[in-house]
Amino acid sequence: MTVLTDDQKMLQETAANFLRDEGGPARQLRHWRDTGCSDGYGTDLWRQFGELGLNGICIPESHGGLGLGATEAALVLEEIGRNLTPSPFLTTAAAGVRAIEGTAHADRWFPEILSGEAVLALAVEEGKRHRPEATAMMATRQGNGFLLKGDKQFVVHGNSADMVLVIARTAGSAGERDGLTLFAVDKGANGLSVDTASMADSSKASRLSFDNVAVDADAVVGEVDGGWAPLSRALGAGRAGAAAELVGVAAGASDMTVDYLKQRKQFGRLIGEFQVLQHRAAHLYGEIEIARAAALKAAQALDSGDARADLWVSVAKARAVASAALAVQEGVQMHGGIGMTDEHDIGLYMKREAVLSELFGDERYHRARVAELSGY
Repeated sequence: MTVLTDDQKMLQETAANFLRDEGGPARQLRHWRDTGCSDGYGTDLWRQFGELGLNGICIPESHGGLGLGATEAALVLEEIGRNLTPSPFLTTAAAGVRAIEGTAHADRWFPEILSGEAVLALAVEEGKRHRPEATAMMATRQGNGFLLKGDKQFVVHGNSADMVLVIARTAGSAGERDGLTLFAVDKGANGLSVDTASMADSSKASRLSFDNVAVDADAVVGEVDGGWAPLSRALGAGRAGAAAELVGVAAGASDMTVDYLKQRKQFGRLIGEFQVLQHRAAHLYGEIEIARAAALKAAQALDSGDARADLWVSVAKARAVASAALAVQEGVQMHGGIGMTDEHDIGLYMKREAVLSELFGDERYHRARVAELSGY
């Protein structure tokens, strides 16, 4: 059982109250979807995140942040998931911050992230499935810099990001994780084209095409040919954060379903009185609690530098995907016909689960990774 400190409980309560009041579906997701917002989220809300200090959770105190970690970020992300709040918190304040920490890019971008003025994006995916180790995009040397050529897809917030973190291969090697370099590419770079589409949950993701995009040596994050280290930090934070957000999606869908069971009558009785539905609701509660414990364990492992952190992160992502899928499926089914309509929010949870489950690796990817890291 994971026990939160008093400070963590206070942070969780602050995030819960803020997002319940300002981040719910009617005020945010539906509004930006129905008005055709090109970003898919509210920039004013992102600045409010900054005003509350939430954007600085993973930023060191030396740079003006709170100097906390993945555990505190997970508490915020669970509330983001519970309220279906469209926000760049996961990709920017959790994953992006971890990628650039300790580099000159932190000095450049941390102040704007803290204030909610900047958004970062991760350009990792190239194929149909998540497999960062198989990066094929090339960065060839030119003078004291590089030319980036290739394509990336499923770049969340790629159209609105002020800076994109791009992983590319800079050297041939027998190991897939060797010879990779992470680059910080500014918005509007010459030769960079962006094709953006709305995903199932109305969030935005882009396909980025790099046609000999020139970057200088200062664009390198970390070391040349050593990009796996900052990328793995970002992926670890992103995967653990996505697990926590999925727990929030599951919890939000479950709460909505249980409330419906207590109100809807059939055959003269509340449907929540039928034992078979009670059993299904109880089973779902247990699955969500397991997923929540796994997500917090993964975050705490990252914060403590546990040698098995990668294992716990993949356990958490796989468990959270399964629990969230069960929660939204049960929710839509128990709501009956109304659950299939856009007027009811339960379907929005299913759409968010479908997108978030794929981000940073799906259940199959992480189950295989658990087996690999466990020595099976």
